[in-house]
Amino acid sequence: MCGIVAYLGEQDALPIILKGLRRLEYRGYDSAGVALIRDNNLLVYKKKGKVADLETHLEDKVKTGSIGMGHTRWATHGEPNDTNAHPHYSSDNRLALIHNGIIENYATIKQELLRKGHQFLGQTDSEVLVHFIEQIQKENQCTLFEAVRIALNEVVGAYAIVVMSADDPNQLLAARKSSPLVIGIGKENKEFWLASDATPIIEYTNEVVYLDDLQIAVMQKGNLEIKDIRASLSNVVNIPYIQHLDLTLEAIEKGGFDSFMLKEIFEQPESVRNCLRGRLIADKLHLQLGGITTHIDKLLNAKRIVILGCGTSWHAGLVAEYIFEELARIPVEVEYASEFRYRNPIIEAEDAVIAISQSGETADTLAAIELAKSKGATIFGVCNVVGSSISRATHEGAYTHAGPEIGVASTKAFTAQVTVLLMMALIIAKKRGTIPDAQFSELLHELENIPEKIAKALQFNAQIEDIAQIYKNASNMIYLGRGFNFPVALEGALKLKEISYIHAEGYPAAEMKHGPIALIDADMPVVFIAIKDSSYEKVVSNIQEVKARKGRVIAIVTEGDTFIATMADHVIEIPSTYDVLTPLLTVIPLQLLAYHIAVMRGCNVDQPRNLAKSVTVE
Repeated sequence: MCGIVAYLGEQDALPIILKGLRRLEYRGYDSAGVALIRDNNLLVYKKKGKVADLETHLEDKVKTGSIGMGHTRWATHGEPNDTNAHPHYSSDNRLALIHNGIIENYATIKQELLRKGHQFLGQTDSEVLVHFIEQIQKENQCTLFEAVRIALNEVVGAYAIVVMSADDPNQLLAARKSSPLVIGIGKENKEFWLASDATPIIEYTNEVVYLDDLQIAVMQKGNLEIKDIRASLSNVVNIPYIQHLDLTLEAIEKGGFDSFMLKEIFEQPESVRNCLRGRLIADKLHLQLGGITTHIDKLLNAKRIVILGCGTSWHAGLVAEYIFEELARIPVEVEYASEFRYRNPIIEAEDAVIAISQSGETADTLAAIELAKSKGATIFGVCNVVGSSISRATHEGAYTHAGPEIGVASTKAFTAQVTVLLMMALIIAKKRGTIPDAQFSELLHELENIPEKIAKALQFNAQIEDIAQIYKNASNMIYLGRGFNFPVALEGALKLKEISYIHAEGYPAAEMKHGPIALIDADMPVVFIAIKDSSYEKVVSNIQEVKARKGRVIAIVTEGDTFIATMADHVIEIPSTYDVLTPLLTVIPLQLLAYHIAVMRGCNVDQPRNLAKSVTVE
């Protein structure tokens, strides 16, 4: 949530910042702003709306300089408007700050600052923080670094901040706690780029430093120092660990597609293939996830596996529950990470916890990880972003290697997460002896073929677009599935809600008669996942019950199924595969259906209203 970008070097800062903001706009698009230093004056320009609105606002402004920072906002405190947009000035306009996160005790700090004569223009916690830093520097006659350090020791909450001062026009300060921040390093430290993730940086350098929690970075031309916020460690300079980014500029462009979401849907054959690459060689019966080898015994001997996630990642976890229990015969519980730490959960040292997050920065999931660790559990991470907070907070884990996902509504992350979790389950099942050798071999060979089968499922895109045309004006939809595909029904409904703003609900098909059937009439589209699996006959009965009440049925069926076509209004075929692998295929038409309906309704599929890609605050 919220995108931060900054630059210090020898180039004109503004074009770099604006391009970076456009690449980070998926993190928030309520308002945007920039701060630049020119002739020792700190200039702030900001505007409600998208980055394009800011660019229009800047057309007739003075906007050159070799140091600057920008911000694209997802509003928490204060409505989206010009005043609440970042950057925020101090009272004397000599300091400016941008912030991603929430300062929970800002109201208390604000009252004290008001008593000391400060006046505030907006309603944000971030404006309070820059005034607080200003007041500390004034009272203590200290450096900006020291003022920032003292202030951050007093605040409660999450933050990634960048601070600029007109009194030191060749310096950027940045700090983080629970919100991501990455520093791009130029040759001989003559240039620095700062951002919430690596997408604005990769065009200029692939050498980066990921700030850790409670670290402050002080950047000056030719020098980078990373220190600690805590007083006892504030004089210790940490040697930055420089990582090499395995990311290309092409990966974060649309590549000829109309939207990032459509591109990412169609990237799934390749993203799943990348997830499998080097890990699965079916002919040699080789399956290995190097990231879980050290603590594999914790998974093998776990009394229980607890899976944590939010949104789409939670749905991937629900699929994994079915997979782990089916193959590995270990009890699994799937928890909303956002609720986990608020209900005093029972976690024991014998439990294995798997935390799932596309970004690796989800605040609720990070908090749940820390709670589980405090109880002695072993934590495994499944995330997409190398160097992310979750990858560093967990004991071990596996990257999905799905590549950047820019569209706010997650698509390829889901299939990649399910693929990694499936591989984990297969490895454990093999080592525990809960799966016959013949079945293990068959599943490996079929999993190796899944990317091609996803590509085949994508060939029905035009047919799905025709179906979307019929139902684009629906007010409500129901999604039904059983077994491995009940979570896929939830995911299909979520996709429709997220990007088209049509109310949709997912249910187990067996629950239809326990309430949802009351909603069925001639105006209610019902999406069935009706593939030929162990629940096929039951789902057929559910379809007949809906048709008896004049409901409209869209059925996802196994290729060659002519029976359901005799009763459903529309059928969309997917290739045949083993039951345990079907979620990797059944989700594809549901993603496309949501996409086309949203486009036909005039919705911005990449930036749905009120949403942001990476939820880094509660």
